[in-house]
Amino acid sequence: MLETKNLTLKYGQSQILNGIDLTAKQGEITAVMGTNGVGKTSLLKAIAGRHPISGGTITLDGQDLGKHNAVTAAKAGIAYVPQGREVFPMMTVTENLQTGFACLGRGSHTIPDHIYDLFPVLADMSARRGGDLSGGQQQQLAIARALITKPRVLLLDEPTEGIQPNVITHIGEVIAKLRDQGEMAIVLVEQFFDFAFELGDRFVAMGAGKVLLNDIDENVERSRLLGLVSV
Repeated sequence: MLETKNLTLKYGQSQILNGIDLTAKQGEITAVMGTNGVGKTSLLKAIAGRHPISGGTITLDGQDLGKHNAVTAAKAGIAYVPQGREVFPMMTVTENLQTGFACLGRGSHTIPDHIYDLFPVLADMSARRGGDLSGGQQQQLAIARALITKPRVLLLDEPTEGIQPNVITHIGEVIAKLRDQGEMAIVLVEQFFDFAFELGDRFVAMGAGKVLLNDIDENVERSRLLGLVSV
């Protein structure tokens, strides 16, 4: 289980996150929602070790991650799929996937079959360069690369952004399947309300760097949540 307690983060003198409490349990999807600029991406970056926190704690299965960075976070089992995907454009699909092995120990580094079962298009395009893929194909590659690391926590930042509807449907099915396997906690940041509302087991609504709502699916009314996260 991933937990943040009273998490704060600054960019220079600007306070971005103000006392964020978040829980993401194994076998669940925690959907973090809100308008642009409320701190959703900053929250994921803090958890993933991409930006140092100013205060509070981040714990994974009871272990305080302290002043972790991106490398130590990945080795601890936190996989981050960033907004914009960040695939390596000049590397092939296979080479992009192989970069996921960097945080694993020595041993056999063979891309497991279940990666291609989840994303068959990657097998078909294994020799194609990342920069030549469509946005939807790049998103599938970015998620697959994260899964190579065998994460305990999967952080997804706007996975539907700029993607055609049929691929959005497929990505939603994959995320649900990963949740149902019960092997990881999933934190989903998403602007597409219907996508997030359908998948979420727990909802966190953010505004101005603070948590406005934090509750399980059964207790959250669609209209109330929509009102909190809409402009």
